[in-house]
Amino acid sequence: MATDTSFALARRLRAGETVYSAWCALGSPIVVESIVREGFTAAVLDAQHGLWDTAAIVAAIVSRALDFGAESIIAPMINTATDARAFAAVAKYPPLGERSWGPTRAMALQGKSAALDYLREANEGTLTCAMIETPTALANVNEIATTPGIDALFIGPYDLSTSLSAGKAQDILAPEVERAIDVICEAAVKAGKIPGIYCRDASRALAMARRGFRYITVGSDLGFLRDGTAAQLKTLKG
Repeated sequence: MATDTSFALARRLRAGETVYSAWCALGSPIVVESIVREGFTAAVLDAQHGLWDTAAIVAAIVSRALDFGAESIIAPMINTATDARAFAAVAKYPPLGERSWGPTRAMALQGKSAALDYLREANEGTLTCAMIETPTALANVNEIATTPGIDALFIGPYDLSTSLSAGKAQDILAPEVERAIDVICEAAVKAGKIPGIYCRDASRALAMARRGFRYITVGSDLGFLRDGTAAQLKTLKG
């Protein structure tokens, strides 16, 4: 029986809740902790473009691998069903995947002392989020969404807008980007998967929630730092 706190992110999303998450790139566990304590449900550690190394990720209680204790992995550039199957294979235990056993830290964080207790809940409780960021991924979105072991589709709107414009623009409000966002959300919902998206700010996040997205990251730690600094300097300069 799952405890009230075990695999909380998956439980809340699978129950239909809309979850707002922080996006953190600076590689600082104390920054993540400070932001999350303000009320975010979760934090994403950007190990693709951010400053996180393995030691910092472990200290922040999320993972280069699910064994460290992460409850979700957002994988960039999932372009085909083959990519999606490979992602599921490394993130899920059999029969969905081929994840190797060794979740000593993850078990402790989930309050599990018996291996089978963790094993029974891990595939449902750890979320695989496939990022849809390219025209190729968009063309294959239904196949990606229906891949066994994929739990969510997650949109990186800036990469998506860059790739859809063939590198000529980065307009996340362009008509073709807006259409693509709706197509991806619809594909996720149709497949019974969780639609997710990165948003630059809270107003965009609320707009995406109204359009059906349920796993939504908001801003970034660097953006929060810059905005707070800019506000103080504006006051000082009159």
